[in-house]
Amino acid sequence: LKYLHSANILHRDIKPGNLLVNSNCTLKICDFGLARMFDPYDQQVVTQYYRSPELLMGAREYTWAVDVWSVGCIFAELLGRRILFQAHGPVEQVY
Repeated sequence: LKYLHSANILHRDIKPGNLLVNSNCTLKICDFGLARMFDPYDQQVVTQYYRSPELLMGAREYTWAVDVWSVGCIFAELLGRRILFQAHGPVEQVY
C-alpha cells in the first residue's frame, strides 16, 4: 500500500476479500478495478463497511487516507473477529 501511495495510486477498495496471503504469509493486494491515479475525486468508492468517515459524510474529494482507514478497519476486524462498522446504510454507519 505504501508503494501504491508513493506512486500516487489510490486502491479505493481495500477490504478482506481483496487481500491474498500465500503459504509464506506474504500479503498481496488484489483487485485494482477501482484503482486510480491520485486526483480529487467526486464519486464514492470503497465497500461500505470499510469506508472512511469523510466519504460517509459525503466528501467529494479525498486522498490516500481512505485506503489507510480501510486497513485500520481490517485490523480491527481481525482482532475483534467481526466487522467493526456493520450497518445497513451510510447514515447508520456514521451514527
